[in-house]
Amino acid sequence: MFSSIRPSRSVLTVLALSLLLTAGCSHYRRPDQPASQLSFGVDMAKHGLWSEALFRFHEAESLDPNNPRIQNDLAVAYEAAGDYDRALESYKKGLKLDPNSRELRANYARFVEFYQGFKATDKEKGKPSVLPPPAEGHRPPQAPPPPSGPPIGMPEPAAPGAPPPPPPV
Repeated sequence: MFSSIRPSRSVLTVLALSLLLTAGCSHYRRPDQPASQLSFGVDMAKHGLWSEALFRFHEAESLDPNNPRIQNDLAVAYEAAGDYDRALESYKKGLKLDPNSRELRANYARFVEFYQGFKATDKEKGKPSVLPPPAEGHRPPQAPPPPSGPPIGMPEPAAPGAPPPPPPV
């Protein structure tokens, strides 16, 4: 009777996310600690859940507003979400807090190069640039490659000439 019921892709995604949040995140039991929120946000970013990552980075920032690493992670998340103006603000705040951070400087340099191209239309309109020139040898961030394989819950496609898969039971 139940063999003909197939869960939808959204149900499988929600199930996978809840398993990730409950089983895989047991070390996030200290939501009152900035490091816990930051770690949670980084894990969410690794899974492409940028809205959740931003939420966690903001929680970390409210607990430790003068942490340059949090500002760096906020900037990267804003960049990934396409909010380049807020990314710029976070990079500047982070660099003001720790001008010697190699990670912040490298990320900012890549961002500057990308952002200058993005804001080229403002420059053509006569608006001044708000960014210093990028550092030598840095490339703009690249979009991650699309996921390979079939969507979650879908069977692998059959190889050419292979017999068709058996029907679901």
